[in-house]
Amino acid sequence: MLSAREDDDSPGLMYLERSWSWRDVVRESLIRARSALALRSDGPFHVGVLLDNVPENLFWLGGAALAGAVVVGINPTRRGEELARDIRFTECQVLVTDQKGADLIVGLDTGVEPSRVVRVDNPTRPPGAGPLRGELPEVSPQDLLLLLFTSGTTGAPKAVRCTQGRLAAIGGRASEIYGFARDEVCYCPMPLFHGNAIMALWSPALHVGACIALGGRFSASRFVDDVRRYRATRFTYVGKALAYVLATPARPDDSETSLRLGFGTEASARDREQFQERFGCSLVEGYGSSEGGLAITRTAETPPDALGLAGDGVAILDPETGAECAPARIDPAGRLLNPDDAIGELACRSGVLAFEGYYKNPDADASRVNEGWYWTGDLAYRDPAGFVYFAGRNDDWLRVDSENFAAAPVERILGRHPDVVAAAVYPVPDPQSADQVMAAVELRAGTSPAAFCESLTRFLSGQPDLGTKWAPRLVRIVEALPLTATGKITKAGLRRDRWSVDDPVIWNPERTSIGYRAFTGADADQMIAEFERHGRTNLLV
Repeated sequence: MLSAREDDDSPGLMYLERSWSWRDVVRESLIRARSALALRSDGPFHVGVLLDNVPENLFWLGGAALAGAVVVGINPTRRGEELARDIRFTECQVLVTDQKGADLIVGLDTGVEPSRVVRVDNPTRPPGAGPLRGELPEVSPQDLLLLLFTSGTTGAPKAVRCTQGRLAAIGGRASEIYGFARDEVCYCPMPLFHGNAIMALWSPALHVGACIALGGRFSASRFVDDVRRYRATRFTYVGKALAYVLATPARPDDSETSLRLGFGTEASARDREQFQERFGCSLVEGYGSSEGGLAITRTAETPPDALGLAGDGVAILDPETGAECAPARIDPAGRLLNPDDAIGELACRSGVLAFEGYYKNPDADASRVNEGWYWTGDLAYRDPAGFVYFAGRNDDWLRVDSENFAAAPVERILGRHPDVVAAAVYPVPDPQSADQVMAAVELRAGTSPAAFCESLTRFLSGQPDLGTKWAPRLVRIVEALPLTATGKITKAGLRRDRWSVDDPVIWNPERTSIGYRAFTGADADQMIAEFERHGRTNLLV
């Protein structure tokens, strides 16, 4: 797709006050392709990109496609050993970053030789010698292009494989289904290490030759200003992005923007309605994943809280037996009356063909493909009309602000606290979108809940490898954690109980900083009211 834009002088990319035609974008990508080839060593030709949404990110993505390299999207919200392990596990032999990224990896063993760390803000970076088109390798649709992290554990981070052919096919389908046009400006506020930005915006925009506008890191306060700066016509979002934008002060001319369409996932019904009313922009909500095994898109007939209509080959299965779950019985207030019978794992027959697997993780592959089904790992239920409702995720995985991560690293950090004997971390529903992080901790004898609450803020604020989304919002203090016969912590009861317990619970009421205090009955009432405002009471069953 990129080579097709080599003689295209239409606008291709905008960032701040600069702009590039598609011809310029291809040329810059060719330069990065030459640089990557000049730095190539033995082993997998993997290029880690640790950057915000800046032009260099897309130039290196295009360069990798032309050079036959694989881009590994490195998540800059991860810290310490977790960040280093992502880079080592995917065998990056080149790491592209800037000053901010370089500061994150100081003292870490990333496995990348210092001579192969490319600083894009350093004018001495290797440009690659010779003619731009000279000696570029042949690439095919079967060649791997992307490794996109979804989450990671101590032994095996999960990186989704995506070939050149699959990404091109996604771009073609998305451009047609969602009406991408050549004269549009597609604003990309979501991070480019995430599948949403690459698959739902970059690829379809490239397919039709639409212009892409970048804004660095997502900023709710800058969203409207960026839209106006670029005269953007569409954008993508994930999770609470809409809620953050809606939390900014309204302006009298908010509805007078060039925006026509937004596409994303996991926004609440209330946020979608308010965003469309405030900004005069239509929204298309969908369900999907970087793995590509299943996609569901809302239609006009979809109930507000549903994901959309289940297509052919989509089913809700009991993960233990493989049998299809019963249809949901829902009362007039939207409450699910038969959760034990109706909730199962969302699965798809045709997803087996679309799923290209994880990198070096056969166990994760096996968890996704079994008995001819692609298993999403997401819990759901389906009403008698066939509409699918999201019901949560597996206990050991969490999704906060569009970021998937595993519970184990957070548990390890909590376990460092001198007063913690053991900790369990699990997702509970968030009033606005996806999950909020909850933990249950068993304290050493003689430690009072009040003393632990006072120390937790200071402790977590001092942990260098605590990811920016990882701090538990709610912490339940238990006398003893529930264990299986083999001594493993079981979380099903903890997750079911949530915060409605007799045990002491402390919480972090702010979402952008760390500061714990006791969780009171008034706080619980306030949280329930927030679920009601966002139309997500079905998740409280």
